[in-house]
Amino acid sequence: MDADVLIAGGGPVGLYLAAALLQEGVTVKVFEQRQARNPHSRAIGVHPPALEALAGIQVASSMVREGVRIRAGMAVSGGKTVGTMAFDAVSGDFPFVLALPQFRTEQLLEDRVRALDPAALVRGATVAGVRDDGGEVAVAVERAGATQHNGSATAALLVAADGARSQLRGALGVAVVRKSYPDHYLMGDFDDGTDYGDRAVLFLEPEGIVESFPLPGGVRRWVVRLARPAAPAAGPAELAEMVHRRTGFRLDPATNSMLSAFSVRSTIARRTVAGRAVLLGDAAHEISPIGGQGMNLGWLDARDLVPVVCAALSGKPTGRRLREFEESRRRAAVLARRQAEMNMMLGRPLPQPLLRIRTAALGAAAAVPAVNQWAAMRFTMQ
Repeated sequence: MDADVLIAGGGPVGLYLAAALLQEGVTVKVFEQRQARNPHSRAIGVHPPALEALAGIQVASSMVREGVRIRAGMAVSGGKTVGTMAFDAVSGDFPFVLALPQFRTEQLLEDRVRALDPAALVRGATVAGVRDDGGEVAVAVERAGATQHNGSATAALLVAADGARSQLRGALGVAVVRKSYPDHYLMGDFDDGTDYGDRAVLFLEPEGIVESFPLPGGVRRWVVRLARPAAPAAGPAELAEMVHRRTGFRLDPATNSMLSAFSVRSTIARRTVAGRAVLLGDAAHEISPIGGQGMNLGWLDARDLVPVVCAALSGKPTGRRLREFEESRRRAAVLARRQAEMNMMLGRPLPQPLLRIRTAALGAAAAVPAVNQWAAMRFTMQ
């Protein structure tokens, strides 16, 4: 066999799993179709439970040094602060949500994997097919570049961490449950001209929510809810105009460093274990980006999978543990989906009278310490 475990997908989840398994003496091969990382900041929020898992592979400290520690969030409506939420008590070691661009997170994870095994990550390689004979799993590997040849690889186990549009999920015959939502967003990163510092801010306005999060280097991300999918030509100037109209803040379009539009759906696989293959991360459960749970959920999947893989490779019976893993991670995905749905509902536009009622209710809830603390725990995935 080429490795104990083959991992399809070298994003944050696949790289974390590779590092965690390599630390346990498990040989891995990670196939990633991208030749290089995407330099745009996509997922940025890292929650306390994920930081605890990342500490286990000796990456969390570097991430914390580079990232912005968001220790509090606040809700604003009509220029007035409605409520605040502190994260001081959500974790003893990591009492904050860390904001760090995904490309830096991936770089730090890749550095850790290469430190453990320089040959573990193979870029420009796509896992295009799979065969499971019950004793081992074999995959077809398509290599990019005219001078390279396609091939195959074998292992005891296969992990599909190849994203929300997972090809392997279909190849394994795994059905999914999909759900679409009437929520569309345009987001971008701009130089920070606010005085909010390291706080996250939610602007609850009649046209819909505007979210704002600090990033390293004096940059701030702005996310605006739209009534319909963003036009293909939508650019930084359009986003800046919407932010100004709803919040009063003026962004400089010339400082824009990332722009992205997305519409929301959720996808949850009906099963995550298929013979000698396991689905992880977005391949198993695509969750709305609002709330920043998806990447974190994938890391927690991988954390829980590692001891099961080690037990299986050592010859121990793992049928019951795999079923428990599958059930617990599905429950976690369903809970994360519900939280995302609540976050999106909070941000939908309302007529002014109903908005005032919702805003007043939010402010009253935030003023109750027990409710505030419960909400902070839920928001940070504790």
